[in-house]
Amino acid sequence: MDFKTLVPGIGILKGMALTMRRMFQAKVTVQYPEVVQDISPRHRGRLQLLYDEYGTLKCETCFQCAAACPIECIDMGGVDTKSRFHVHWGPAEQYAERREESALRRSGRPVPDRTFDPFAAIDTAALDRILAEEDYDPRRMLTILERTQDAYGSLTVAALKHISHGTGAWYAEIYGTASFYDHLRLEEASGHVFAICRCPACTFRGAGRVVAALEAALSTRFGQASPEGAVRLEPGDCHGASPERALVTLDGEVVHDVAPDAVARMASQLRAAHATAGRA
Repeated sequence: MDFKTLVPGIGILKGMALTMRRMFQAKVTVQYPEVVQDISPRHRGRLQLLYDEYGTLKCETCFQCAAACPIECIDMGGVDTKSRFHVHWGPAEQYAERREESALRRSGRPVPDRTFDPFAAIDTAALDRILAEEDYDPRRMLTILERTQDAYGSLTVAALKHISHGTGAWYAEIYGTASFYDHLRLEEASGHVFAICRCPACTFRGAGRVVAALEAALSTRFGQASPEGAVRLEPGDCHGASPERALVTLDGEVVHDVAPDAVARMASQLRAAHATAGRA
C-alpha cells in the first residue's frame, strides 16, 4: 500500500506545494498579434471536415459545434435522419453580409435544397391561443408542445416553426425537445393507440408487465407502432388519479381489465382485424 495514501491531508499539501512553485515561476506573456506562436498540426481548435469513401461529407448536422461556438458565428442547416423535417441552427446576426432577420433565422427556415419538399401549412389560430396563454415563455416549452399535440394531433414542422418564431427559441432546440420525450410525436398517429401511464404509482401496480405483454403481442417497442401500423404504444399520464390499478387506455377510453394477458389479447385481436380489413 502506498504510504502517501495513509497520510491525512496529503492531497491538500501537494496542491499547496504546486501553487507555491507556480507562484514564483516567470510569467509567459506573448504579445499577440505582434508575436504569433506556432500551433501544433493536431491542435483541436482546427475545424476539419471529413469525407467518406464516396465523397460525401461526414458531418451529421448535430449542431454541437454551433452550440459550442462562443461568438455564435456558426450557422448550420440540415434534415433529420429520415429526411422528413428541416432542422436549422441560426445564431443572431454577426456579419454585415447576412441580411436575414435574426428572428427568421432562429425560427428554422428551411434549408434551400431542392431535394426536400416544402412542409404543409396549418391553421395557427389554436396555436396562437396556446402561445398567448403560456405567455410565449420558452421555459414552458414542454407544456406548449404537449398542448400543441393535443390540438393538432402531432407536432408538425409548421407548428414547430411557429412556436420558434413566437417564443424566440431556436428551432433545433425545440426539435430536440420534441424528439426526446416519448409521449410527443412528430407524425400523426395511425391505427389504434394504447397509452400506458409509467408513473411510479402505476408502475407499482403492474404497468411494466402490461407494457412487456403489449410489446410481445405487437412485436414492437414502447413508443412505436406495430410493423403493419395497426396499433401504437404511447405513454399516458394518470395525473395521480389512478389509485387502484395502472392506467391503460385504448384510443382514449380507459381499459378496465389491465391484466397483461387480457391486454395482449386485445392487441392481437386489433392486429388480426387490421390484417383482415387489408385483405378485404
